[in-house]
Amino acid sequence: MNFLGYQRPDGSAGIRNHVLVIPGGFLAAKIGESVAGVRTIVTSDSGSGRTGRDRETIARTLIGLGRNPNVASVIVHPLSPGAGYPELKPARLAEEIAGSGKRVELIDVAEEGSTYRALEKGVNLAREMVLEASRLRRQPFDLSHLTVGVKCGHSDPTSGIAGNPVNGNLFDRIVAAGGTALFGETTEIIGAEHVLSRRGINKAVSRGILEAAAETEERAKATGEDIRTINPVPSNIAAGISTLEEKSLGAIHKSGSAPIQGVLKYGERPQGKGLYFVDNWMSMGSIFAGYAAAGAQLVIFQLGGGGWRGGDILPTSTAVVAPLMWTTANPKTLSHFPTGIDFYSGTVIEGKDTIAKSGEKLLQKVLDIASGTFTRVETIKHTDPTQIYLKDPCF
Repeated sequence: MNFLGYQRPDGSAGIRNHVLVIPGGFLAAKIGESVAGVRTIVTSDSGSGRTGRDRETIARTLIGLGRNPNVASVIVHPLSPGAGYPELKPARLAEEIAGSGKRVELIDVAEEGSTYRALEKGVNLAREMVLEASRLRRQPFDLSHLTVGVKCGHSDPTSGIAGNPVNGNLFDRIVAAGGTALFGETTEIIGAEHVLSRRGINKAVSRGILEAAAETEERAKATGEDIRTINPVPSNIAAGISTLEEKSLGAIHKSGSAPIQGVLKYGERPQGKGLYFVDNWMSMGSIFAGYAAAGAQLVIFQLGGGGWRGGDILPTSTAVVAPLMWTTANPKTLSHFPTGIDFYSGTVIEGKDTIAKSGEKLLQKVLDIASGTFTRVETIKHTDPTQIYLKDPCF
């Protein structure tokens, strides 16, 4: 099975063809407003007041976004409160992104003489890069070139019965074909980590899964809170989920059944193909950017819908350069958000499909999106802010 993507110098394949300006801020935002085809990150996590470990996480995220296959070329600028830190120096970001072989340009505001002159240069560079990118043509790639990340949210019984298992079946298909699949949400494996750890390819991987869960629970206890009383959240409880263990046992189904090749830090790129567990947080505001930084060309939100309060337009992608696909197995969720849901797996509960059959249909939908068809929320010209997953306090 193939999709139509854009060839990149490092051998990867993009399913989109963006020009990226990083870090975010005034200069990046104005270039994006002026030039079609430009993306930038919207975040308050500049690195100022952060620990060295957290600044390195921010740098890893920015570099990873720049290296993402969906990015054709990159502009790096110094107008950020974190630019003076060694981890976040623009020259370092540019050099590491350029290692992927794609074009990277560094704007020196001091050399240009003012922010406005730098903006003029940035707009001209971005226009040039967008024109270059537009000359690329899609060509066929097999599934070994695809990386997908998934999270589940507003979980309800339909999530554990059909929604997550169908996404897990998709992951099994991608991994079997030589591709890469990423899942995480460390708070969502607590109580089921012992089940998940059995799928590690070796003792180190199994131990890493258990340690990630234990560290997260201990961090909660250090604040005087018990994570098992904070989670499930009110929307889960309203949907009928009573304990964190119950929620976690349903959540881990989205990973499928393949062996787990490794445990990754937020934004860390896997060293090989296959299924990986990512130590990250459950918020869609942070999780998707980490997947995109790790190389995911597409991210999926499996929505239960229990206790959801909102309109018929769902939030857009916080993965910056990777489109967001929404799936659900809940018929009420589908009826509430017909303009936001891309795939419905509730046919499994209705007896019309098996998990395997629905998983096959989901794969066809993913290949269609990877070949250029927009996701529903991708048609909305809006950028939700990204919250990079940082573990240390801000000083």
